[in-house]
Parts: sequence; structure tokens; C-alpha cells
Amino acid sequence: MLPSLLGAVRQHGLLARLPRVAQSARAFSTPTTEMTVRDAINSALDEELARDDKVYVLGEEVGEYQGAYKITRGLLQKYGPDRVKDTPITEAGFTGIAVGSAFAGLKPVCEFMTWNFALQALDQIINSAAKTLYMSAGQINCPIVFRGPNGAAAGVAAQHSQCFAAWYSSVPGLKVLAPYDSEDARGLMKAAIRDPDPVIFLENEILYGQAFPVTPEVLDKDFVLPIGKAKVMREGKHVTLVSFSKMVGYCLKAASALARDGVECEVINLRSIKPLDKDCLVASLKKTHKMVVVEEGWPQSGVGSEIAALMQELAFDELDAPVLRVTGAEVPMPYAANLEAAALPQVDDIVKAVKSIA
Repeated sequence: MLPSLLGAVRQHGLLARLPRVAQSARAFSTPTTEMTVRDAINSALDEELARDDKVYVLGEEVGEYQGAYKITRGLLQKYGPDRVKDTPITEAGFTGIAVGSAFAGLKPVCEFMTWNFALQALDQIINSAAKTLYMSAGQINCPIVFRGPNGAAAGVAAQHSQCFAAWYSSVPGLKVLAPYDSEDARGLMKAAIRDPDPVIFLENEILYGQAFPVTPEVLDKDFVLPIGKAKVMREGKHVTLVSFSKMVGYCLKAASALARDGVECEVINLRSIKPLDKDCLVASLKKTHKMVVVEEGWPQSGVGSEIAALMQELAFDELDAPVLRVTGAEVPMPYAANLEAAALPQVDDIVKAVKSIA
């Protein structure tokens, strides 16, 4: 079996490649239309399925039902059941199929109805997808995208609301992306599908229906964002706010509120959790000398913890105050709406953190 598998790898030219080098952010024209995050991901999948016949989509209800959140709407009708595959309710099973097919030369996009359910498939994601390039001495790579909603939605309780960004970012061999707006969703999904390595793509259910302005460049079928490059969403000089996914919007709201009090915050959208854009973070810290990191996940061993450690290592002399973290509470997600709100970062929490060091 192994020789035939290696033969398939060589046949398709899927030898290991180095991670892509992040490029400078492009200057875009003025936005001319709006697009929801749902449509951004759907259009990216559509265009990549058309571009490369090795790309296929699989997961629970991605075909006939057109996706639990309608991300795969219309794809089965356009590409057929060989390219858009409904699976049984067994994450361990269909993830194993997806990883094996990636080893053999295909480029699967594997959907989890929620990332909490991906816990059933941790062995396939980590022990197989993430580690095989290293364990095969660079002979077998795994061009696969694992995608689905991550973090808290609303009223879905503890087993549907966990943020896994920090978890997966600790694993060598995985790249971890977390889009905020429609530009992120389109450009990063296309980059993930074209990448030769396994990519964890963390979406947010609350953002699916939110519309964002997009430019003609973003709508181009070859629009791709570089993996490992953050985006400065708002320029500022007093405090740097760092976040990803839904919390970027919260930081922008907090920055607007703080501006009325004369505190100008720079807001950074990480986009990529692994690799992190360390240069962007350090450059911003050199401007503001203060930083607050915001995330929905639990505080211990979180993304904020990693960034705080990096800033201490890379730019200690630039710090005029400790790097602060605004995180979710150290509890499983409650079901009741008032307790759920108390367990998640709010805009006021960000404002208070900034004011404590501004």
C-alpha cells in the first residue's frame, strides 16, 4: 500500500514545499458592493472547485441539504456528488477518508458542522494530517482544508461554543486561519485550498450573515490573501488592540468609543493565528507602546498568552505597560443568555482594559 501511495504522491507532484512567505498588503480600490461572509466562502469554494478538479468538498449535509449553514449552497447541483459528498455522522470516519485522499493527491475541503464535533477526529487531524510530512521525510504532504464554525454562537451551550484557535495553533504541521470579514473569508479560503499543507479554517456562525463592503479586486477569481499576514483595520497611536474573527468587530467598536475620549487605538486583525505576523505586532507596539489582546477562548494557554510572551521576548523595551488579555471566562459556556454574555468578552470589557493602561 505504501509504495502505491507514494507513487500517487509523485504522480501528482505533491512533494513537500516550504510555507509561503507573507507578502505586503495590497492597496485596493474603493469598495463598490457588499457581500456576506457566507457568500464569500461559498464563492471561494465554487471558484476553486472550477479551477482545480482535484478539489472536492465533503461533510455532513454539505450536498442535498446544501450545508447546515448554507455555505455549500448550489455546489452539489453544479459539480455533482463526486465533488460534493454527503457523509454519515461520523467525524472520525469522513475525516480519515479526507486525509487519506489528500495523501493520494486530491485536495479535500472537510467541513465540520461545528469545530466542537471535530474532537471526534483529533487523531486524524493531528497524528495523520499534521505529522505525516515530517514523518515521511518530506515525501508525503497533505493539501487539505478543515473548515467550519468555531467559538460561541448564541444559546447553543457548552458543547457547541468552544474556541479552538489556541489548541490547533500549538500543533506543528498545521496552519490556522480565522477570517473576520468577507475579504478575509474569500482570500484566505482560496489560499487555504491552494496551500500544500493542512489548514485549519475557523469561521464564526454569527458572522455568516453579516455583509461587508468588498472591492472589485476581492471579487476577482484569482484573489488570494497571503497566509501569515495580519491587517491593520484602524490606525492609532495610544494602544494596540489585537484580535481575530468576531472579536475584531468588538475591537473596532471599542476603538470608536475610546476615540471620543481622546484615546486612539490601532486595531489589528490577525487573520492568521499560525503563523502569526510577528512583524506587524512589533511594528504596532513600537508606535503605541501598549497592547491589549482580545479573544473568545479561555485565558490559560490562549492566543493572548502567546502574543504577550512574544512581545516580551521581541519588544520588551517598547512596552510601557504589561500586555493585557481580554478573554472568555474560565467556565464551560452557559446556556442562559445572561450567563453566556457574562462568559464572553464584551465591548465594555475592552474599553475598561484600555483605560486601565492608557
